[in-house]
Amino acid sequence: MQHFLNSPPTESLISRAIPSDLLSTHLESEPNGTHISVGSFSNASLRCTYKEDFKKILLPAVYIVVFVLGIPLNAVVILKIWRTRPHISRNNIYMLNLAIADFLYVTSLPLLIYNYASHDYWPFGELACKLVRFQFYSNLHGSILFLTCISVNRYIGICHPFAVWLKEGGRRMAWGICAGVWVVVLFLCAPTFTFAATGIQRNRTVCYDLSTPKRSVDYYPYGMALTFLGFFLPFLGVMVCYCRMAHILCRPVSYHGVSVATGEKRDRAVRMILVVAAVFCVSFLPFHLTKTMYLVVRTLPSAPCEMRNLFAIIYKSTRPFASMNSFLDPILFYFTQPRYRKSTKRFMRKVTTLRDKGTSV
Repeated sequence: MQHFLNSPPTESLISRAIPSDLLSTHLESEPNGTHISVGSFSNASLRCTYKEDFKKILLPAVYIVVFVLGIPLNAVVILKIWRTRPHISRNNIYMLNLAIADFLYVTSLPLLIYNYASHDYWPFGELACKLVRFQFYSNLHGSILFLTCISVNRYIGICHPFAVWLKEGGRRMAWGICAGVWVVVLFLCAPTFTFAATGIQRNRTVCYDLSTPKRSVDYYPYGMALTFLGFFLPFLGVMVCYCRMAHILCRPVSYHGVSVATGEKRDRAVRMILVVAAVFCVSFLPFHLTKTMYLVVRTLPSAPCEMRNLFAIIYKSTRPFASMNSFLDPILFYFTQPRYRKSTKRFMRKVTTLRDKGTSV
């Protein structure tokens, strides 16, 4: 599905040599000591850095959970879908690409786990820093777009079940759409290689996520455009589809003599609505809301240090949840595929039976 996390942990640094009449203007620095000028005065400066000690506990813990769950869950989804490739459905084509995006992201987590467990020390070099940040954002926006494709595909199946163009297009159209999604994701996330970078903070190498402090103003328009194109528009499309689907599903099974959605098909659609809505609400919505607020605040010259620090903490506390889509997406696959739920139940019964036999011997 999303990493990533930029500003290193710091304690508050305040220059003690500042006369009280100069406290109204100051220089701000992010954790590596790079100053962003928002005022000027001679022979004195007030430096503000972010308090982020929570990251060294929260982030490694969350990433370990995501890694432990994400690797096997996405691998199982990829293998199960790939085994059915001669008869793969359009929906499973989108799920396959979604699982691949999540799997690629999860493989980058060991570097981030080491980084944050080591108090933001990044020993892996500039290129690895850029790649890890790119993997997070490409997974995040790839997951959003593939979930949008799944939602639109289900919307067409429920609301326009007799669309001739859809039946004629079939799997070939779905593969083409997936290729287009990957191209869009690469285009949207490519600037990450320009903005993400390493820096030095207290004689330690760190890996910035959004941008270095010097480039925060340059990053602002790109960050806002990425949020609008990579989240807001797809989210709006998904909500429109779901409102329309809910309207159809609330009708009687037979509407004007036509079966709109019956039995398992209706149940599967309802499950998909609930799970995808949960993924958006838990992973994507809080992250993008807090990221937008943080981008605005950190580019305001008049924003007090305390405000910058507060919004930085709020934003960076939601980033681990953005990574959770990497194991929530396979759950979406499980709940919307009755065939695989049945095969999983059979497998669990076999395991339980073998365990009981072994215990009785």
